[in-house]
Amino acid sequence: MEYLKEPVAPSQGNILCCQCGIPIPPNPANMCVACLRTQVDITEGIPKQVTVHFCKQCERYLQPPGTWVQCALESRELLTLCLKKIKASLSKVRLIEASFVWTEPHSRRLKIKLTVQKEVMNGAILQQVFVVEYVVQPQMCDDCHRVEAKDFWKAVVQVRQKTLHKKTFYYLEQLILKHRLHQNTLRIKEIHDGLDFYYGSKQHAQKMVDFLQCTVPSRSKSSQRLISHDIHSNAYNYKSTFSVEIVPICKDSVVCLSPKLAQSLGNMSQICVCIRVTSTVHLIDPNTLQIADIDGNTYWRHPFNSLFHPKQLEEFIVIDTTRVQERKQGAGAGMRSNKHTLAEAWVQKTSEMNTDNQYFCRTHLGHLLNPGDLVLGFDLANCNLNDEFANKMNPHNVPDVVLIKKSYDRTKRQRRRNWKLKELERDREGMDTDDERQYQDFLEDLEEDEAIRRNVNIYKDSKIPVESDTDDEGAPRISLAEMLEDLHISQDATGGEGSDMVTQ
Repeated sequence: MEYLKEPVAPSQGNILCCQCGIPIPPNPANMCVACLRTQVDITEGIPKQVTVHFCKQCERYLQPPGTWVQCALESRELLTLCLKKIKASLSKVRLIEASFVWTEPHSRRLKIKLTVQKEVMNGAILQQVFVVEYVVQPQMCDDCHRVEAKDFWKAVVQVRQKTLHKKTFYYLEQLILKHRLHQNTLRIKEIHDGLDFYYGSKQHAQKMVDFLQCTVPSRSKSSQRLISHDIHSNAYNYKSTFSVEIVPICKDSVVCLSPKLAQSLGNMSQICVCIRVTSTVHLIDPNTLQIADIDGNTYWRHPFNSLFHPKQLEEFIVIDTTRVQERKQGAGAGMRSNKHTLAEAWVQKTSEMNTDNQYFCRTHLGHLLNPGDLVLGFDLANCNLNDEFANKMNPHNVPDVVLIKKSYDRTKRQRRRNWKLKELERDREGMDTDDERQYQDFLEDLEEDEAIRRNVNIYKDSKIPVESDTDDEGAPRISLAEMLEDLHISQDATGGEGSDMVTQ
């Protein structure tokens, strides 16, 4: 007998399957995988078809019992929501992997491929792959039900401005559109001196109030009214009202400050011009080019009013202009504007061309005016001012004329305007010709003031051909680089819903 010098490697023997008799490696069940699957189904009890509810209005899915969540197709959030629908059935198996199976987006079907493991006969572990189909059923959520009702609201924000011009509201409308603050509103109603925003929750209304206080100088107050009370659960149902009052000053308004306020702003003249209203009221002194910003809190401590109505603007023709050299500022003087030029001008009303009445004034429009130009302004020499601060001023300190802005041909500017703005969908009481004139004034202000344009989304108007940035008269225009493309998804790649596919 010969001994082997090298050790013999152990080898595992095969056994016969107790069902079909094929040789297999030994396992606790003594059965092959095929026979084991015929005897045991580890996916038993797991539903193969499940229903999920989807709101078409807000594009959210229902997460039982009453939560609606936003989920994109084939996202991790949607996968988690679908697995929670069968969470109780999956407790008896071990989930190894879950992934989406591609389905047609319009099929109203979601398919998830699951890989599970379970211990079966005598400790054998069986792994199985199967697909669960989710049927997407449309169901309107409670929030969208309230939106469709249009009469159900829990909070209202009443925005008011006691002025006859709506420039501030037009600017505020564009800010709301840019920051998408209108998405949670149930209804927007336009009334004579403001807007009403209706909301389904008090939190959304409070968010709008906070936004308004950050974007325009204003003050607010709130109140609530008890609608119902459940004595068993101690639950109260309130309707809240938020009142927001915007300062009654618009762009191009002539104001008269109180002596105390004018002194605190760097010894400004009391007669000032409002050049812009954003989060603060921007004022300029036409005599010295001194500028000042007044926020809402300062205004309500030292209120002042506009001296003129916008309809009282008169047209003047420039007879002669002379630029004034910069003088040394006195002690305590505020900042001066670098975008304006101080000039002395002789002007005459276009309605008094057959007379010798001419007016001398100082203006902040020296960089725009030339002899022969038309300019809009207010006549203080021939008017009765009904203002407590203006009536107490020394008559020698009150200018004869305050020039506001250069005048251009409005018809030509409208014809060449190759851009447009979007508007809020709201209930209107009726739009008259004065509203249209005020809206055109706001569009002209956008063309003339670059600082306001930065906060507004301006879109190209494809109906108007693109021309040069300035016209023959030199009227300011918005450059093409500042405009956005207005995207309208009106039809799909096949040419529209239900149309035949386009073939070459």
